[in-house]
Amino acid sequence: MKSIRYTSSPLLASRTPVWRSKFIVAGLAVAFLGLTGRAAYVQVFDNAFFQKQGDQRVLRTLELPASRGRIFDRNGLLLASSVVAPSIWAIPEDVKADEGELRQLAKLLNMPLKDLQHKLGEEDRSFVWIKRQVDQSVAQQIAELKIAGIHQRKEYKRVYPEGAAAAHVVGFTDIENKGLEGVERSFDQRLAGREGSRRVIKDRLGRVVEEVGEEVPPVDGQDIQLSIDSKIQFFAYQKVRDAVVANKAKSGSVVVLDSVTGEVLALANYPSYAPDDRRHLTGAQLRNVALTDTFEPGSVMKPITVATALDLGRVTPQTLINTSPGSYQLDRYTVRDTHNYGTLTVSGVIQKSSNIGALKIAQRLSPKEMWNVYTALGYGRKPELAFPGAATGRLRPWKSWKPVEQATMAYGYGLSGSLFQMVHSYTALAHDGSVIPATLLRSTEGQSTPGLRVFSAKTASEVRKMLHLVTGPGGTGQLAQTVGYSVGGKTGTARKQQGKGYAAHKYRAWFVGIAPIEQPRIIVGVMVDEPSNGTYYGGTVAAPVFSDVVQQTLRIKGVPPDMAVKPEILTQKVEESF
Repeated sequence: MKSIRYTSSPLLASRTPVWRSKFIVAGLAVAFLGLTGRAAYVQVFDNAFFQKQGDQRVLRTLELPASRGRIFDRNGLLLASSVVAPSIWAIPEDVKADEGELRQLAKLLNMPLKDLQHKLGEEDRSFVWIKRQVDQSVAQQIAELKIAGIHQRKEYKRVYPEGAAAAHVVGFTDIENKGLEGVERSFDQRLAGREGSRRVIKDRLGRVVEEVGEEVPPVDGQDIQLSIDSKIQFFAYQKVRDAVVANKAKSGSVVVLDSVTGEVLALANYPSYAPDDRRHLTGAQLRNVALTDTFEPGSVMKPITVATALDLGRVTPQTLINTSPGSYQLDRYTVRDTHNYGTLTVSGVIQKSSNIGALKIAQRLSPKEMWNVYTALGYGRKPELAFPGAATGRLRPWKSWKPVEQATMAYGYGLSGSLFQMVHSYTALAHDGSVIPATLLRSTEGQSTPGLRVFSAKTASEVRKMLHLVTGPGGTGQLAQTVGYSVGGKTGTARKQQGKGYAAHKYRAWFVGIAPIEQPRIIVGVMVDEPSNGTYYGGTVAAPVFSDVVQQTLRIKGVPPDMAVKPEILTQKVEESF
């Protein structure tokens, strides 16, 4: 076999053109220079952009949730607090689980399997919430399943030990722990605290690989102590609930105010709701009727009219007022009493709740004098109370009052206010003539609060004695009497407004009063909306609730009895002018 001589190969023997080798070398040089330039551009000239892009892929800022502040009642009992409630989330593209494991997970989360599968099939394959704020025991069982792609985040949820009884005071938060109603909303900034954070590097499976930078610790929210007494609150809620049910009413409210400090001891409404379970919440349950709903005060204003006339020296408690024949013609309008009471003293006008007597006393006053007093007592002004939704009510400027409007305002028509405003206005009678600011925060025990003087102490004392007559023999509020304590107050019954007039068979019944009479400690207001079980008078529907709440409140506060144990009730048949 002949040996092969490669040099004799035509292909190998041909000479490569010089320009080709130069072209190849030049191409390699250009590529190298391009890579060098790109490297310089990435690492030097536009380093910040590419660093940012890299960080976005691996760096994460983990929020460290702050624990929301607790809410206490005046005695240190919990009204709201936060508990650890982990939230379950997933990276759908990383979930590795068979149907059996998913079925177990769905069962622990108390959700249908198809709903779980739907969440895992979301378009966003990098993150999805599976369920927010589950119990720790459930979270622990989920962790034991060890399903790839299923993760947990530490969060907090609110719990409300007093439930529906204190719901309208405490309010509630949303899933992000932001206050939406009540104290939770009013004091949200103080309660919320400030979240912390830490920077970490995560791998593609969401696992923390390395911590970067310093951790910013969370700052927990501040605790708040309210003026509310949870025992009084719960008792008031029970009593107004029972009254609404017994009278087949639409709703009811109770406000209890400390007449020495201005502290709100109870603010209860029915219907109510469970703040931590709002799945079937309705608008009627959510309404804080005592603060948000306004209506014409009716007879509750008669003591204010009398106090104004007494303080200005236009009448005395013994001044005689002729109310015969039980009706009074004023322009085109006829004002009526339920009976012809004949001639009454000023005290008798309050005791019998005479509309005619009240308007005749008001005729001795100027519109400006009445308006000044009403305004000083808070009517027509938004309550200075740290609470969302508190209504302003309506009080027209005095210059526009006509004689008939001045007359009707004397017995509570032509203006409007909330039950809270009515109760608050009576601090001027209970606090020796000064209207004091109301507060939902606990103040120093027993500390008297200075206020704006509206009446003299003598006038306030005289009107309190008249209010006491209302609850005695011959008065319209006998059922407000309380075992062991002297009480005084004013009944109210009014047709509900409907359009430009009044509904034929829809009423509000209320009672606002003070106890004890000589040395007042509390003011209590009760309102029942649309009682429809045979009686609708404030003296028969609201006064018994007032009696029970006053007695229980004074006992809880340790106020010693100031009168005979057995009240004297001569009759339970009550009729009022309205």
